[in-house]
Amino acid sequence: MIISWNTTQQCNINCIHCYRDAGAKQADELSTAEGKKLLSEIAKAGFKIMILSGGEPLLRPDIYELIAHAASVGLRPVLGTNGILFTEDVPARLKAAGLMCAGISLDSCDADRHDNFRGVRGAWQQTMAGIKACREAGLPFQIHTTVTTWNEQEVTAITDLAVELGAVAHHIFFLVPAGRGKDIEATTLKTSQYEELLNRIIDKQAVVPIEIKPTCAPQFMRIAKERGIPMRYTRGCLAGTSYCVILPNGDVQPCPYLPLKIGNVREKSFDVLWSDSEVFNKLRHEPLKGGCGSCGFDSLCGGCRARAYYYSDGDYLAEEPWCNRGNRK
Repeated sequence: MIISWNTTQQCNINCIHCYRDAGAKQADELSTAEGKKLLSEIAKAGFKIMILSGGEPLLRPDIYELIAHAASVGLRPVLGTNGILFTEDVPARLKAAGLMCAGISLDSCDADRHDNFRGVRGAWQQTMAGIKACREAGLPFQIHTTVTTWNEQEVTAITDLAVELGAVAHHIFFLVPAGRGKDIEATTLKTSQYEELLNRIIDKQAVVPIEIKPTCAPQFMRIAKERGIPMRYTRGCLAGTSYCVILPNGDVQPCPYLPLKIGNVREKSFDVLWSDSEVFNKLRHEPLKGGCGSCGFDSLCGGCRARAYYYSDGDYLAEEPWCNRGNRK
C-alpha cells in the first residue's frame, strides 16, 4: 500500500497545473510532533511506501527528521519534489536520513517549455542541477512528468532523457482538473489521445531498462491485459482502496485530486479513519456506475475516481469519461 502526505502548502515555484494550488505556507499545517504521530499511525494501518510531497517538501526545515522517523517505524520514505533545492549536500543528507528515492518533476526536454509550465524562468536548469546532485550522492531518483496536450508527443522522449540521466523510473501523470489544473482543463487528453499515448507508453516499456508507470490513467491495466502484456500492478485507480492522501492541515482524502474530506488526523487516528470511513468502504466495495460498471475491467482498472467526480458533478462512483470502453463520451 502507498500513501502521500502533502507536508506543506508552501512552494518555491508556481506550476500552472498544481493540484494543491501551492504557494504560501498555511498557518494550520501539521507540526513536527503531529507529523511523527501521523507517520506512526500510517505504519500501524499497514502502509509501506510513504510519499512526502507538497508544495515543496524541502521547504519544511524538519523534513530530514520526518524522513528518519518514517524509516524508523518501518515505512519506505520517498520524496515528491521539483528538485530545485537539491543543492550542496542536500541529497546526501536526505539519503543519510533514510530517503529511498526522490521523484523529481520534469515536463519537457526543452527548458523553455518546462519553465513555462512550472511558472519560473530557470526552473529546468535548476532541476537538472538537482538531478546531477542526486546522481553524484548516490540517491536514487525517478522522473515525474505531467502530461497534457502540449507535451504528449514528447513523453517517450522524456523517458529516453530519464534513462540518459540515470533515473530508476519514469512516472507519467495524466492531468486531472484539480486546484489550478481546473484552469487548464481543456489541455487534458481526451479518449483517443489518452488511449494512443497509453499504447505508446506500453510499447516503450518493452525497449527501455527502467520502469514506466502511467498515473491517473488506470486504463493502462485494461490495455495491457487486452494485449497480453503482464503487469506487476494489481489495479489501476487505487483511491481509497490501497492509497490515500493527507493534506498539510491533516485532512484525509482518497487521492490528491478527489476533494472528499474523510476526516482529520488531529481529530481521529489515521488508522481508524482508514478502516472505518464510509467513503473508503464504498470505494472498496460498491459497484461502479455506467461504463465503468459494465465494461468487465472494473476490478482491474477502476476508472479514475477523481475524473468521475469532476465530470459528473460530484459522483465519485460514476464512470470515467475518457475511456473507449462502455458508454463513453
